[in-house]
Amino acid sequence: MAEKTKSDQRSHVGYGSSYRKGSSQDMGVDSGIGAVLGGQLWMVKPDKQAQAANPCLWMQAGVVELKYCNNFGDCTSCKYDLGMRKKVEEGKQMSWQDAMRKREGLDRICRHSLTRRIEKRSCAYDYDCSTCEFDQFLEDVWSVKTKTVPYEVQTVKGFQVPMGYYFHNGHTWARIESGGYIRVGMDDFSMKLLGRADAMDLPLMGKELDKDRVGWVLKRENHSADVLSPVGGVITEVNPRLRKSPEVANQGPYEEGWLFMVRTPDIKGNVKELMTDAESITWMNEELNKLESMIEDVAGPLAADGGYLGEDIYGHLPDLGWANLTKTFLKT
Repeated sequence: MAEKTKSDQRSHVGYGSSYRKGSSQDMGVDSGIGAVLGGQLWMVKPDKQAQAANPCLWMQAGVVELKYCNNFGDCTSCKYDLGMRKKVEEGKQMSWQDAMRKREGLDRICRHSLTRRIEKRSCAYDYDCSTCEFDQFLEDVWSVKTKTVPYEVQTVKGFQVPMGYYFHNGHTWARIESGGYIRVGMDDFSMKLLGRADAMDLPLMGKELDKDRVGWVLKRENHSADVLSPVGGVITEVNPRLRKSPEVANQGPYEEGWLFMVRTPDIKGNVKELMTDAESITWMNEELNKLESMIEDVAGPLAADGGYLGEDIYGHLPDLGWANLTKTFLKT
């Protein structure tokens, strides 16, 4: 069973849709698309007036009437942005920069405010972002160094599974950040299974990782565990805290304990085969059933209600075998 520990109630979906609680009277009436979730009927309706959770820069600048971002805020690899820029070069389209320059002083707000990455901030560089120190700081420093925080976490028999993350079956996770970066880490299950890490042998900045290949090594005492990378790409940032304090990965695997950031031109392709929310809950239950069976083989029957497994499972039950655990759950 999965338990919700935190919820994020919203009245808008983004991408031009809104939703509300429905009732039996809504069925058969053209009031939206009916969907049942958790025993509750919800009516989802495409709505041009809905608040955009993911607004496109071109729409926010007033160049186009309706366009929502479907590229994770990464304009550099966006086909729509590329097409619009080509039109601008051909003289067939006004640029979003020129549209913003037509506005009065305080209404000339930063492009990052337009896409809701930051609070309202005025542009002081006439939309020449390449010369803006703040823009470079936000893209190169703030975005990659800021910790990730799950907006909702479900608990499966004491193990945390955050929503909005993608999971690899080798117990690693990936989260797409604003700007198109992918943050990577190890999940709560693997950290509790193997116990406190003595060291993390992480890849260096600039190294190119291959998806489903060994990307780094977790070390504990005289043991080491190869870990498969959930995505491919070039390392743009490594969590500096883990080199001095690798135990941070155990304390907050989805927050301060992230491992590194990756940049890739194919974001959607990289996460396509990873597990999403519902899939990860089902998978985690299956993994825990497998682990409980292994524990019963070496320690006898568990409590009738299954109970919650604690931290440092290997440390308390070394008979499970380090190599057996890494082969079974990390797939290495």
